[in-house]
Amino acid sequence: MSEILSLQFMQNAFLAGLLVSVACGVIGSLVVINKMTFMAGGVAHGAFGGVGAAFFFGFAPLFGAGVAAVVLGVLIAFISLRSPFRIDNVVGALWAFGMALGIVLADLTPGYNVDLMSYLFGSILAVPSRDLYFMCALDVLFVGFAGVFYRQICATSFDPEFARLRGVKVRALYYATSVLVALCVVASIRVVGLILVIALLTIPPYVAEKFSANLGMMMTLGAVFAGVFCVSGLMLAYFFDLTGGASIILVATTCFFISLLKK
Repeated sequence: MSEILSLQFMQNAFLAGLLVSVACGVIGSLVVINKMTFMAGGVAHGAFGGVGAAFFFGFAPLFGAGVAAVVLGVLIAFISLRSPFRIDNVVGALWAFGMALGIVLADLTPGYNVDLMSYLFGSILAVPSRDLYFMCALDVLFVGFAGVFYRQICATSFDPEFARLRGVKVRALYYATSVLVALCVVASIRVVGLILVIALLTIPPYVAEKFSANLGMMMTLGAVFAGVFCVSGLMLAYFFDLTGGASIILVATTCFFISLLKK
């Protein structure tokens, strides 16, 4: 272990995995209990259009993915609140449009071939130090949001009509949650990529739910489980020369199926 931690890129990879684990534990729990998994998947895949636009117009890919993810999150939240029975069709269309747009813009990018695989499947071993500061700032935002609005989140998640009668701004909270889900997706791009992010966002909270008495415990255990999955996956990738993001998700899904069997 000391040999692994002596390498700078492995130090950054472990830190990135742990920081993203906090984000997925907190925001992923909201995704699971509010049944927003398909919406989160649409945001994650649709954000690829922002990556392609970033390459085409010459700005930072993560910034492009962030803008696209936030716009999609707000748009999907708006449509789901106005016409919830049509949301699956809309999310599916936005999902396909974003992926197709990203690939076309990447093809049209002049001068060099774009490495799309690192954004689709992650490149945790190549996480720079500046991205760690970004992930840390988002963790502070996520934990702060959950701490300040914990009671409102619980009321809205489990009984929105009761929450509305008690004066909770349910719509505003739903929009805020959608934006935070989008930002969590962006934070996870470097670790597992846009294709696999939905697994890291939902599997740890789902497993944690079986051992939790309340939402706060679910968030905490979700972060712990996600951290264990990330560290285990990184060790697996290092010793067997595998792709880091895929190894993390392989560990997570294995634990997921074991939890189903035990249930």
